[in-house]
Amino acid sequence: MAQYQSAKSRRMLFTVLWAIAAIIIIVLVSAFVWPRWAIRSNGDSTASQSAATSQSQSSSASATPTAPTISPSALPSDATTLLKTMPDSVRNYARTQASSATTWSTSSPIEEYTVVYSTGDKTQDVTLTVAQWATSDDAKQQYDTVAATLTGNELASGNVKVSGSATGAYVVKTDASNEKDATALWQNSTVLIQAHGQKEAVMNFYQKFPL
Repeated sequence: MAQYQSAKSRRMLFTVLWAIAAIIIIVLVSAFVWPRWAIRSNGDSTASQSAATSQSQSSSASATPTAPTISPSALPSDATTLLKTMPDSVRNYARTQASSATTWSTSSPIEEYTVVYSTGDKTQDVTLTVAQWATSDDAKQQYDTVAATLTGNELASGNVKVSGSATGAYVVKTDASNEKDATALWQNSTVLIQAHGQKEAVMNFYQKFPL
């Protein structure tokens, strides 16, 4: 009788052990077949990171001012058509100065001006040299001359297009002596414009300039 009970106890013990082993195997298999039960998948992590990055970029873009906080200075009463094409504001920059200039006088432009745009912080001012020639070839020649003097690192370049047709070219470079500053130079038909200032300011400014 004692032997019978001992054998019965061993069988019950084996049954319990097999049941425990089966449960462990089922749990392990489930973790691989249904990974979200055990761990968060890489896809979910990547998607969350991408969403966070996108939200951060959107917040940064929306934080960039799009309107000036200062009023633009009036143009002279005898302003020419070219000078009148200088907008009151570009993004958060307002026109604060417009006066005759002679920077490129050796190339005989019809007219030339210095125009300053500011946010109110003078360290962020963008200074324009604007001139017009009788022909686009004359303007292109001056563009090539000025572009050759820009020896810093190139930030951007390409063609200026109006209604899908190329009307000139542009180039943006850092200053050779100070990489915190930059110059954008572009020719549009008979007009040549140079924008100079702090690098980030120039990059934000020239891309939105309407001429």
